[in-house]
Amino acid sequence: YHADPAALSLAASANHPRVGVVKRPLVAIIATGDELLPPGSELGPDQIISSNAYGVAAAAQSVGARALDLGIAADRKEAIAALVRQAVAAGADVIVTLGGASVGDHDLIHDVLTGEGMTLGFWKIAMRPGKPLMFGRLGDIRCIGLPGNPVASLVCSQLFLKPLLARLGGRNHRQDIRPARLGAAIPANDLRQDYVRAMVREDDGALVATPFGIQDSSMLRMLADANGLIVRAPFASAAAAGEACSVLMLR
Repeated sequence: YHADPAALSLAASANHPRVGVVKRPLVAIIATGDELLPPGSELGPDQIISSNAYGVAAAAQSVGARALDLGIAADRKEAIAALVRQAVAAGADVIVTLGGASVGDHDLIHDVLTGEGMTLGFWKIAMRPGKPLMFGRLGDIRCIGLPGNPVASLVCSQLFLKPLLARLGGRNHRQDIRPARLGAAIPANDLRQDYVRAMVREDDGALVATPFGIQDSSMLRMLADANGLIVRAPFASAAAAGEACSVLMLR
């Protein structure tokens, strides 16, 4: 329960000099990658702007958490480990890493976190976008390894990070999933649960969700334009415009 001004006045009027509270959880955010530079930088060959941390921090703050951006770690185990130790020293309740959780030569997060003492809970899930998601515990600290692709990072934040932080902060958090009908045909799905970026509008008292034609997990503009995600179960059949669907509202 979030104590608003009226609730605080009510507690005082009932002669309660103190009330129990839950500490706002602290999430430490670590971006990884030699190719990343902060906004405002002049890009060279094979370099990109580091953007995921800002969206993840905003997602955390939207459910009452505090966000600590620890910056960018190079693709070296010692550089990543140093920021993990900073997060622990800062008293983080949750450590979020961005990128480096897949299986490439520069995907070092698993080795670093387990080397620091993390017990792995799971690694890789059957969803799109967001397959490389990782979760574990480093003592009392929850560790979430988010994918490096911007869309996958933010979709996973919506589905996993926000509910976790809300619970740690003593809040209720429910995903806003509503019935709708498709505004355009959609192909059959494979073995992964799919979260399809869509524009949702109201038509004659019902919601209509129209998927964007491009669903690549690097296309952040499509997620910025979307106000919902069509939820597609594994092995769902192809569906025509007008058929029923479920949509997770983003805003």
